[in-house]
Amino acid sequence: MTGTPRRTLERGAPRSEICADEAEFARLAAPWGRLYRRCGAATPFQCHAWLHSWWLSYGRPGALRLVLVREGGELRAAAPLMLVRGPLPTLVPLGGAVSDYADVLIDDEHADRAAAALTEGLAAAARTALIDLRETRPGAAAERVYERWRGPRRKVADSVCLELPAGTLEELLARLPPGRAQRVRSRIRKLDALGVEHRAVRRPEEVEAALRTMLDLHRLQWQGRGVTAEHLRPRFREHLVRSVVPMTRTGDALVTEFLLDGEVTAVDVTLLSRRVAGGYLFGAHPRLRERKADIATMLLHASAGQLGGGGQEVLSLLRGTEAYKSRWRPDTVVNQRLLLARRRTAPLLSAVLCGAAVRDRGKELLRQRLNGQ
Repeated sequence: MTGTPRRTLERGAPRSEICADEAEFARLAAPWGRLYRRCGAATPFQCHAWLHSWWLSYGRPGALRLVLVREGGELRAAAPLMLVRGPLPTLVPLGGAVSDYADVLIDDEHADRAAAALTEGLAAAARTALIDLRETRPGAAAERVYERWRGPRRKVADSVCLELPAGTLEELLARLPPGRAQRVRSRIRKLDALGVEHRAVRRPEEVEAALRTMLDLHRLQWQGRGVTAEHLRPRFREHLVRSVVPMTRTGDALVTEFLLDGEVTAVDVTLLSRRVAGGYLFGAHPRLRERKADIATMLLHASAGQLGGGGQEVLSLLRGTEAYKSRWRPDTVVNQRLLLARRRTAPLLSAVLCGAAVRDRGKELLRQRLNGQ
């Protein structure tokens, strides 16, 4: 795409435009940050530092498509997308598989006008491509666009996330049966007896070092087991360091080191937005398990203490239903996949739905086979 195509709605109204300029994306940090903080539904995966860093690691030349809404020089809404050509031309959110939530940004104070303008801008962007917004959290700003969409649209279930209220440890323990709560308290006493300590890391150079240590520990803890391969790749390491260091400075990330016998034996990364805190990734030395330290309890104990008073409503354990998460009796929340098409691209929507149905049926047959049904 050459230049910056623009679609003006009406005189004095918010103006939508499509930006394909990578340099302009970099320059949007300040106005994007202001919009991000005015969007209550935003998750940490919509902040500029995260998305721009992701683009530098994973973006494809010529594929950037930012749908922006401006009014009086200020951003009122934004949809961070990229074009995937493939057999089915599709506009998908920036952030990819290493982001647990995707969404658009809409200024809460100008929500109706901004959402209407963003919907018009997205319709212009979708003339020849399907819009496929995966992993949108219930209550996402993108739902405002979905409600206004005039063309073919579908909403289907996506990944399962587990969530806890962002409360104190005692409030979290109150959710558990008495016997289980007592066992958690016993594990905390065990951590105290071992002398496990934790500290928040804030200075940029220390945050960078802690992140590199975390990834080394993450590799070590999963050695010989099924680690997520992307977490071991240099591009992911570069993305994480490049994004989380500035996010820590602006209060959008929290990096915590855990010390045993004076040495860093675990590091945790929690990402923060106005309402949602997400336990993103951690690395722990096998020595902790050898000393009978319960790592899940250690992490949640620290998070509950550090998030108190931060304003977040939710402590998300993010995607996946691993057993260590379920012991806390979290709420199950299902992300949504929002599919938006124009009449001419409706066949693309049908093709995606058919493909998703086939994959879901294949997973069910595999599950039945593994269970001997």
